[in-house]
Amino acid sequence: MARAHGARAQMALAFKSVYGTAPATGYRTVPFASTTLGSEQPLIASELLGQGRDPLAPIKDAVTADGDVVVPIDVENLGLWLKAAFGAPVTSGTTPKTHTFQSGNWTLPSMAIETAMPEVPRYAMYTGCVCDQLSWQMARSGLLTATARLVAQGESVAAASLDNVPRSLAARDTRGLVKLVADAKTDRLLGGVIMAPEGADSVQTLVRH
Repeated sequence: MARAHGARAQMALAFKSVYGTAPATGYRTVPFASTTLGSEQPLIASELLGQGRDPLAPIKDAVTADGDVVVPIDVENLGLWLKAAFGAPVTSGTTPKTHTFQSGNWTLPSMAIETAMPEVPRYAMYTGCVCDQLSWQMARSGLLTATARLVAQGESVAAASLDNVPRSLAARDTRGLVKLVADAKTDRLLGGVIMAPEGADSVQTLVRH
């Protein structure tokens, strides 16, 4: 049976007071249509000469973390993305209140965003997220969504224990363990071992990330 990657996907965000540090509280679950948030580290082919006929090992380029988030334009949550794009609004009135967003701020608030896919399991935390662009198109029919282009400081991926993995609970077999080895400075995944019944499916997720 195929695993559902999107049916139970969730996203939570919180604005941060310290750039690059994920807050412990204050997160809010937000709806989203799709996301391409992720990190990558391209490889650069070596251009050195005089080192023999065998090709040299490629060089690791800088790690980048960015992507787009497509969100619905609704009353309850659009204000969060407007705040990310323009900064905190000026609020006036009582009932109803009027929130005025002003473009041109020199500094923009940063966010911590976590995307969760419990059935994989995969929980990715993106710190230092800053909105680079917020755009939408108006049409007389169809769904009304906005696209937020984000630039993040970094990505940190975690997984739940086997006791919290729906696949293990459904099989009534939570035996085993998952061991990951990561770089202490960069949190880059160096290797991992999955010892669990039918763990090969989870290994595919490990290889991709």
